[in-house]
Amino acid sequence: MITELDAHRPADAVEAASLHRTRRLLARLADPFDRDSGPVHVTGSALIRDGAGRVLLHRHKRLGVWLQPGGHLDPGEEAADAARREAVEETGVDARHPADGPRLVHLDVHPGPGGHIHLDLRYGLSAPGGATPNPADGESPDVAWFTLAEAAVHGDASLLAALRRSRR
Repeated sequence: MITELDAHRPADAVEAASLHRTRRLLARLADPFDRDSGPVHVTGSALIRDGAGRVLLHRHKRLGVWLQPGGHLDPGEEAADAARREAVEETGVDARHPADGPRLVHLDVHPGPGGHIHLDLRYGLSAPGGATPNPADGESPDVAWFTLAEAAVHGDASLLAALRRSRR
C-alpha cells in the first residue's frame, strides 16, 4: 500500500492534505488495517462506472447520504480487495478492477460513523452496462446509477472530486 501512496498524485489541495495525513498516521499506527485496534483505520471504497460513464452509488444506511460503496477491511485483506468486496455486497453488481490490476484513483480522510476516522483509499472499478443493482440482505436497498451531473446533486465535495479523478 505504501507503494500505491508513493505513486499517487493528488488531484487537488484537499486530496494532497489527505495523502499527507494518511502517510503521517500510517507511520504512527500499530495496526491501521484493523478497525478494532483504534479510532483511526484504513477503509477501501469503489468508484464504479459503467460503459456509459454513469456511476453507481448507494444511500448509506446509517448516514442517509449517497456515496460510493466501501467499508472496513476484513482481517488480512488489502484495501483494493475490500473495495471490490464491499461494492458487490452493497450494490449486488459484479464490479471489477481493471484487467491490469487495482488502480487507486483518490483518497480521503474523513470521520466515520461513531467518531472514528477513515483513511479511505478509493479504487476505480467497472461494471457491465445495464447491470441491475441487487444489494445483499441487510444492506441499503437504495442503490442507483447516476450521471456525473446527477451525482453532483446528491454527493459531497469529496465524492465529486473522486469521480472527476476516476474519469481520467
